[in-house]
Amino acid sequence: MEAKLSPGTGVVILLGVAAAFAANHVAARVAFDHGASVATGVVARAAGTALVLLLLMKWQKVPLRVPPGLPKWMLLAGVLVAVQSYCLYSAVALIPAALALLVFQTCPMLYVLLSWAMGKETPRPQAFAAMLLALAGLVLALNLTPDRFALRWAELGAGMTWAFIGAFSFAFVYYMNSHSLKSVDGRLRTCVMTAVTAVLVFSAGGLTGKLALPTDQTGWLGIGLLTIFYCIAMSSLFFVLPRLPAAATAALNFEPIALLGLAWIFLGQAVNALQIVGAFVTVGAIAWLGVSKK
Repeated sequence: MEAKLSPGTGVVILLGVAAAFAANHVAARVAFDHGASVATGVVARAAGTALVLLLLMKWQKVPLRVPPGLPKWMLLAGVLVAVQSYCLYSAVALIPAALALLVFQTCPMLYVLLSWAMGKETPRPQAFAAMLLALAGLVLALNLTPDRFALRWAELGAGMTWAFIGAFSFAFVYYMNSHSLKSVDGRLRTCVMTAVTAVLVFSAGGLTGKLALPTDQTGWLGIGLLTIFYCIAMSSLFFVLPRLPAAATAALNFEPIALLGLAWIFLGQAVNALQIVGAFVTVGAIAWLGVSKK
C-alpha cells in the first residue's frame, strides 16, 4: 500500500502541479498563435508524456504488466482524459479562457463528492468551506461579474457546459486513479492514459483534418514547452493522488491564479487590484485546507 502524505506536503506538491498546468496553457497559447491546432497540441502533449514515461520505466526496469481486470479501467481512464481535453479546449474556443478554467475548477469538488457518494471518504466540513472559499476567490481573481452572465448567457451557456463536462470527466479520472487503479504503478497508469488519449485525438484529428502544425520556430517552441509542462504535471498528479485525501485536490484551484501571473509576465495581460485580492483569497483557502487537521 502506498504511504500517505501529510495534507501540508500534498498541498505544496499540488500547487506545483497547478503551476505546471498553467505553464502548459501559456505555452499552448503561444503554439496556437503560431499555426498549431488544438488537436496537434493535445496529441503532442499526450504522446510526448506517454513516450517519456515509457522510456523512464524501461530504464528503471518497471514491470509493464497490468493486473488482471484492470486494463479495461485504464483504457476507460484514457478515454476520459481525451474527453476532458476536448471539452476544455472546446470551452476555451467558445468563451473566455478565464471563465472556462473557473468552471473547470469545480473538478476537485466533484471528486470529493464522488468519493463521498461511493463511501470511500467522509470529508471534513472545513474541506467544503475551504473549497467554496477558493472558488469565490477565483471569481474575483478572474474578474467575473454577474452582468456578464446576465447579458451573455446565450453565448456563455454552451462553453460553460463543455467546461463542466470536462470537469466531471476528470473527476472520474481522479477517482479511478485513487481507488480503482491504485494498485498500478503511477508511471504506468499515466503512460497508458496519455497513450490512449494521443491515439484517440490523433485519429479524430486526422479524420477531420484538424491536425495543423506550427508555422515557425516559436510555434514549435510552444509545442515543446507545453509537452514538457504537461508531462511534469500529469506524472506528478497521478503519482500523488492515491497518497492524499480527496479534499486536498482543492489546491489545484491555484491553476488559474498561476495562469494569471504567467500571462501577466509572458503575454502582457493586465491584472487589476480586485484580481489580486481574489488571488489572496484563493491561496488563503488552499493554505487553510493544507494546515487543517484531518
